Amino acid sequence: MKHEKDWYKELVIYQIYPRSFKDGNGDGIGDLKGMTQKLDYLKELGVTAVWMSPVYASPNVDNGYDISDYFAIMEEFGTMEDWEEFRDGAHARGIAIIMDLVLNHSSDLHRWFMESRKSRDNEFSDYYIWRDPAADGKAPNGWLSVFGGGAWEYVPERGQYYLHFFAKEQPDLNWDNEEAREKIFDIIRFWNDKGVDGYRVDAISYLDKGMDGRADMTEPFGTTSCANLEGTHKYIREMVEKTTRPDNLMTVGEVNIRNLQDAKDYTSASRGEFDMAIGFVPPIVEIKTWSPERFKKEVREYYEALKEDGWWARFLSNHDKPRQVSLYGDDKTYWLESAKMLGCYLHTLPGTPFVYQGEELGMTNIQLPSIDDYDDIDTKNYYKTMVEEGASPKEALAESQAVSRDNARTPMQWDDSENGGFSPSRPWLPVNENYVRINARQQMADENSVFKFYQKLIALRKENPVLVHGDFELCCPEEGPVIAYTRSFDGVTWLAAHNFSGGTQRLACGRVKREAQVILGNYKEQAIEEGILELRAYETVILKVE
Repeated sequence: MKHEKDWYKELVIYQIYPRSFKDGNGDGIGDLKGMTQKLDYLKELGVTAVWMSPVYASPNVDNGYDISDYFAIMEEFGTMEDWEEFRDGAHARGIAIIMDLVLNHSSDLHRWFMESRKSRDNEFSDYYIWRDPAADGKAPNGWLSVFGGGAWEYVPERGQYYLHFFAKEQPDLNWDNEEAREKIFDIIRFWNDKGVDGYRVDAISYLDKGMDGRADMTEPFGTTSCANLEGTHKYIREMVEKTTRPDNLMTVGEVNIRNLQDAKDYTSASRGEFDMAIGFVPPIVEIKTWSPERFKKEVREYYEALKEDGWWARFLSNHDKPRQVSLYGDDKTYWLESAKMLGCYLHTLPGTPFVYQGEELGMTNIQLPSIDDYDDIDTKNYYKTMVEEGASPKEALAESQAVSRDNARTPMQWDDSENGGFSPSRPWLPVNENYVRINARQQMADENSVFKFYQKLIALRKENPVLVHGDFELCCPEEGPVIAYTRSFDGVTWLAAHNFSGGTQRLACGRVKREAQVILGNYKEQAIEEGILELRAYETVILKVE
């Protein structure tokens, strides 16, 4: 597909977690054949790009984010021919393909690492971060791994430790090595030649480790100590310049954004880094700190910071977060209303919306009965750490259930048949029991469903430039559960209002007129007075205003 400059701004991107999307060969694991079978579903929904989580060869310590061969497809997912069939089918339907690149680290079973660990003087010896033991024979410093335990692992063959910011099976690559960088760029060039349209780049804020004294060694986690150092930005600019910019391929980086300057550094066009960025927030932090007030503050500040020279990746869900209707909405009493409200909020904000598989159905969190039922390495380590720190097994399980990444990874709910129509075999992860009432087949036949509402939202964005290019201005109080704003472009102004609560709220806004045209809402009728908009529980509405 040929891409014009800034084409990514008009996309609606759908994230597929391949293992959980659709099983095409009946073994209980989602795969590329299953993804191809559902391309017509994606076209009917209206999305214009698919971001697939990693499908490369992997031992699956971290569900594909530990890659052992970047040029091969994971056997469980199929073959390169299967990937090419999906590519061709997607492109024939006008759907771009965004691959997930994991470039901070590889698997410890990657050929580079298996050679690197053998000695200090072989071809690949400097492709990873190796350091001698400290004077007492222990790790070079006290950095901790994000997944628990220390961030250093000893290898007797070299008499050295290697660094792993994530699992010990995910050694960090040495971007300071020019030869290693070029080999990494060759990976991107290979997939460019395969017809990929863009990349989501995983955990990319830590390429420059700053171990020459620039990283803050008082921080316990290396991912905090060395985040966003200038060397990382330099390497990203080099990568983009050499691999993706020549063909205007889309790039979105998963990055550590601590302030507005970080957002500018990663996404300002003049910097030559990413087109947009996904800021990573640990699920436990998000659960404990989110609020409508925080949303309002962040949306306003980041809009002002990036409106001249940057862009926004907009998402409420992904494979690392709890389900959005369970976190930000009400997945019980007001499930339908809040699932629609969250969709309307996302798709009316400035930026490119990312839809995570199942959110267009209002899929919810799952509560598995035992920690042994969970697959996610992060969930298991979180539970273990809580128990070690004194929590009861019951307390640790309850908190682990809330934050688990497996909430987003349960199989897609296609219909009300066995296993939700995901697979004829026992799925790799249990299907949420509510698949009988929350599934795609039922919703595609129901004009009042979450799916149909998303379909309308996506169509609105395609047909109305105001939602893509419009200016943004908040028009609601800083306090309280209502988020309302206007989008204005080329003489057209729309007002979007969203009630993030289960109670009725009144929004006073001079832009609201009794005769205002209702573009879309999640209730059949709207309570509109002159200057007043009354919003019921989790109500959302888009009005055309003067």
